[in-house]
Amino acid sequence: MSVDSDAIEAPATGTVPDPAVVLKALADPLRMRIVSLLSREALCTTHLVEETGAKQTNLSNHLKILREAGLVDTEPCGRFTYYALRPEALTGLAADFAALASTARLTAEAGFKRSC
Repeated sequence: MSVDSDAIEAPATGTVPDPAVVLKALADPLRMRIVSLLSREALCTTHLVEETGAKQTNLSNHLKILREAGLVDTEPCGRFTYYALRPEALTGLAADFAALASTARLTAEAGFKRSC
C-alpha cells in the first residue's frame, strides 16, 4: 500500500508524528525537495511550482501527504495557502535515529552477538 492511498489522520499541532509515517512521506524525492525548500521559508503552491517545476495538482497531492504525516502546517493568507515545515517533526525523527545509532555503536563496541 502506498502512502498516497493511506488514510492518515494529521497529528495535532505540538505532537510528534509517528516515525514510520514520516519516513514513508519522506521517501519520495519530490516530497524531500519540498521539505528542503520549506526548511528555509514558508511558501505557497505558486512558489513551489516555480521552484520544483512540478504541476500544481501534483504538488497539492504531495503537500497533502506531508500535512497528513505531520511534517507541514498550513496558513491561509488571502486566496493563497502558505506551507511551513514543522521542525519538531524532524527533531523527533532525528532523536529516534540518534538513539538507534548510539545503541548500534555500543553493540558493536561490546561485540554483542547472539549465538546460533
